[in-house]
Amino acid sequence: MNEVITNQFNHLKIHTQYSICEGALKTKDLAKYCKDNKIQAVGLCDSNNLCGALEFSESIAKSKTQPIIGTQINIEYKGHSGKIPLFAKNLEGYKNLIKLSSKSFLDIKESDEPHCTVEDIQNNHKGLILLTGSFDGLIGKLFFKNLTDEIINLTSNFKKIFNDNFYFEIQRHNDTGEKIFEKFLITTAKKIESPIIATQEVYYLDKDMYEAHDAYLCVGEKTYVNVKDRRRYSNEHYLKSSEEMYKLFNDLPDALENNKNFPFRISYRPQNSLPVLPNIQTSEVKNVDSLLVKESIKGLKEKLNEYIFPNCKKEDLSKVTKTYNERLSHEISIISKMKYASYFLIVSDYIKWAKKNDIPVGPGRGSGAGSLVAWALSITDIDPIKFGLIFERFLNPDRISMPDFDIDFCEEKRDKIFYYLKEKYGKGVAHIITFGKLKARMAFRDIGRVLGLPYGYVDSLCKMIPFDPSRPLSLEKAIAQEPRLRKEEDKDPRVKKLIEISKKLEGLNRNMATHAAGVVIPEKNFAEYVPLYKDLSSKSLLPSTQFDMYSSENAGLVKFDLLGLKTLTVINKTVSLLKEKKINIDIRKIKLDDPKIFEMLSLGHTVGLFQLESAGMRDALVNMRPNKFEDIIALVALYRPGPMSNISIYNQCKHGEKEPDYLHSKLKKILEPTYGVIIYQEQVMQIAQILSGFSAGEADILRRAMGKKKRAELEKQKERFVNGAVKNGINKETAIFIFRKIEPFAEYGFNKSHAAAYAIIAYQTAFLKKYYPIEFIAASMSNELSNTDKLSEFFEELKRLEVKVQRPCINKCFADFIPKENTLFYALGAIKNVGYEAISLLVDEREKNGQFKSISDFINRVNPKSINKLQLEGLVKAGAFDEIFKNRKVLYDNIPNLIQNSKTLYDNKLQNQTSLFSEEGQKVSYLINDKKNSIWSNDESLSKEFESVGFYISNHPLVDYEDVLKQYKTKTFKDFENSSDNESFIAGTLMSIKEKKTSTGNSFAIIKLSDLSKVFELFIFSEILEKNREYLVEGKSFLLTVLKDKRNQENRFKRINVRKIISLEEITKVNYDTVEIHMHNSDNLEELYEVIKEKGNSKIKIAFKKEDKNYLFELKDKRKFNYETLKYLNKVDYIKKISL
Repeated sequence: MNEVITNQFNHLKIHTQYSICEGALKTKDLAKYCKDNKIQAVGLCDSNNLCGALEFSESIAKSKTQPIIGTQINIEYKGHSGKIPLFAKNLEGYKNLIKLSSKSFLDIKESDEPHCTVEDIQNNHKGLILLTGSFDGLIGKLFFKNLTDEIINLTSNFKKIFNDNFYFEIQRHNDTGEKIFEKFLITTAKKIESPIIATQEVYYLDKDMYEAHDAYLCVGEKTYVNVKDRRRYSNEHYLKSSEEMYKLFNDLPDALENNKNFPFRISYRPQNSLPVLPNIQTSEVKNVDSLLVKESIKGLKEKLNEYIFPNCKKEDLSKVTKTYNERLSHEISIISKMKYASYFLIVSDYIKWAKKNDIPVGPGRGSGAGSLVAWALSITDIDPIKFGLIFERFLNPDRISMPDFDIDFCEEKRDKIFYYLKEKYGKGVAHIITFGKLKARMAFRDIGRVLGLPYGYVDSLCKMIPFDPSRPLSLEKAIAQEPRLRKEEDKDPRVKKLIEISKKLEGLNRNMATHAAGVVIPEKNFAEYVPLYKDLSSKSLLPSTQFDMYSSENAGLVKFDLLGLKTLTVINKTVSLLKEKKINIDIRKIKLDDPKIFEMLSLGHTVGLFQLESAGMRDALVNMRPNKFEDIIALVALYRPGPMSNISIYNQCKHGEKEPDYLHSKLKKILEPTYGVIIYQEQVMQIAQILSGFSAGEADILRRAMGKKKRAELEKQKERFVNGAVKNGINKETAIFIFRKIEPFAEYGFNKSHAAAYAIIAYQTAFLKKYYPIEFIAASMSNELSNTDKLSEFFEELKRLEVKVQRPCINKCFADFIPKENTLFYALGAIKNVGYEAISLLVDEREKNGQFKSISDFINRVNPKSINKLQLEGLVKAGAFDEIFKNRKVLYDNIPNLIQNSKTLYDNKLQNQTSLFSEEGQKVSYLINDKKNSIWSNDESLSKEFESVGFYISNHPLVDYEDVLKQYKTKTFKDFENSSDNESFIAGTLMSIKEKKTSTGNSFAIIKLSDLSKVFELFIFSEILEKNREYLVEGKSFLLTVLKDKRNQENRFKRINVRKIISLEEITKVNYDTVEIHMHNSDNLEELYEVIKEKGNSKIKIAFKKEDKNYLFELKDKRKFNYETLKYLNKVDYIKKISL
């Protein structure tokens, strides 16, 4: 018995979080368990993938435990499919495991589940160990279908293929049917003389995880926990101790012995690799370094002739040429030494192809823009010498981590580049996989569903969880900070269960997806050392690595980022719209010193401008008053947490209000362009080079050490900096002072290469907006068809620019936003639920056969497949049919009839049926029964318009409250903002509300409101939010008491605090306490009596003048006098004024 207890049981069948919606065991938790319990060996056996293989291998090995790498692959056999476990014995086995795992995704039909065949196993069996699997694997499925002869044939075949690398797997979880299955396996094993091995299918670490795991299974299978006929397991699938396992299998010593010896059969594990740089050396390209030199020299010559020499004096040409050639040679030597030539040439190749094929490419991004070779090869559009950018910030021979080029492409056309890469590199290129996780809200939503809670209730609970991608909260913290959730938990046991299970499952993987931008192009054939995955339901042209971004990098793959940038699509669309008007511009060649553009930016008119359109950025621009392109670069770099506080110093020094501090006379040249403020990481590097004699590579190491705050490394760098400075004649105290001064800047200093690249795109959008505003805004709005928040901002900007907007009209508008002269035609594709493709078909019909003359004409001509109920409702609510049928309510109510008639007419046409009357007569096949009294009120009409468009385009709800707003002396937000008043009433219609939490956990909300002057945002803090939360409904109008923050007087966009919120609807329902009605004379007293004769709660006084005498009466009985009464009386002639 002692021997039993001292022997360790090896858990070979562990399912980590990469067994999607099956394994509920995180690798880091397993590694900790192994370390704490001194576990000798554990085996990975995730279902259908090797996604976690490298992470598992490295994490477990660090815990001083032997990792064993395996997977369960679906095997197709005679029309049956099920999982079979396979383990890698050695390197050859690991390669075969990868090959089989990749094959299961790549070599199948679109309708198939991932699988391999027995033949695939036979052809790739070397170095592998095969187990028969659990009761719900392939062998188990055959057994429960009574196909025992097939099992004997199949296992005999496995025995022949694998010899002593084949085991019959015995498991004891107390699952249904497991005992009878075990009996059969033992009998069959004896019959074909194969060994048995004891295993445990481990899905979670601790036994108390059973209920949560059961819910997790339901998430994956899209079912409910209370459904009887679904996949279920017993509560024995936790990671049991060796003592428990030996006790469980004490009657099968052979099975335990084989389990004990299994790790001794394993001699390989995957390990992290140094970067494996791609190599495009072929018979045609014999020397990539020579090719890089040739292409770089040729490219630089072209760039100098096009961009540099035309702006140079003749006497400076040779000096400039020498500067550029020396920099080029320096960079090429580093690139060749670091074996990066192929990398540069690959990126250059697909960027040149993109530009040649009219695919907009960004000017650069990240540190790669600091390379002259990149500029020469057309990878970037930025001259690094002109902007003072440093190559070693990108590629540094002293640094181990490998950088990559991040390239922006027009989002609409980026897929063409993936197609090109597939054509060029075949199987040697892939995307990178990502995993959707059960984060706080998602966990709540999914678990609430599988527990059977009503959707609406779960949705309301989810909305209580703060959502802030920049500062995500765990479920535990979210619940601790949200009293409403705790209240629901105390009140409802179902919510308590939901929270308990969600906490346990939070952070686990929920689904596989693809990193849209990341691409890897390795040196060798992919399938040899990285497993691949393909989601056949997606439209992705390329497969993905089964390793995520971190594991891919650890495996040595160097990533190419092909990012989609919407702004490039906007620029491209604007240029295309201008081409239609015979205006041709090359956006890359615009001058960067246009005073009109700087004037526009200084006024804060930045709606739609890349990187510059937030309220805070507008404020910064107004205060900065930029007058040179370098100001834009600086602002892009400064406008972030940390350095943002330096914006005011930059502005004060720029405007001569403060003397710049250059720290030392030697640093004036470096810091003068930024008025003494250290903004860029490159400046930190240059300071180290000039003061202390650092090389560019050493300066980059210093910058990284400062950023990472590793004390030991920092002290070492400080000593080197100070000693170097002393050698250059600077006293020690000054050197230490400067080091301490630059240290914080290095931590949050920005990469100038990136800032310069993004400043160029920002300037390009500013250029287009300044000179071609209608085309630019049309392109911008067409790029945001489904984003009503953005569309409303642009709509307000069009009002400011006094551009006429054609409201949605089925006869005049198009699918996109179209500019014509000084009018922008609203996009029908931007109406909610309409759909771009469907509306495009309707527009095509109109353009081909003429405008729709009536509803009957419309129904006769459209294909019913192009319209459905939701689409027609959206168009009617937006007023798109007003031109041919004005009564929106009647039309809306008759939509089901319209659709039915459309289908009938279409079917008749298909069957070639003709009317006894003329074809013209058939066109009036459906006449709407117009109920004259059936019409939407103005308020209803606007409410429906808001639902459909997302904001108010034809009128505004506040127009209906004009009288009450006058009574309260309400200001428009624009007037209040620009007035000297510190407090006022304003009114607004709520367009959106976003709840957030402060760092201390207090609730606040950002509410977007619209009044007759503009759309604006206000903050409301916890006390007011809690009081008014249930009333803050989108589309409702409110009266707000607002107060300017006196502490923020220098800020043009002063913070405005909300003190009180009242619903305008409620105000209009309330009877006024005291009303004084002033009449011109007494002639109309009877008419007035008819209006106010109903008894109520208002004290009424009536004043008038008769025969030069003033009379004032108070009515004996109180009357009903509300907003509707006020509104009516304000419009009649005999009333002089009404005081409340």
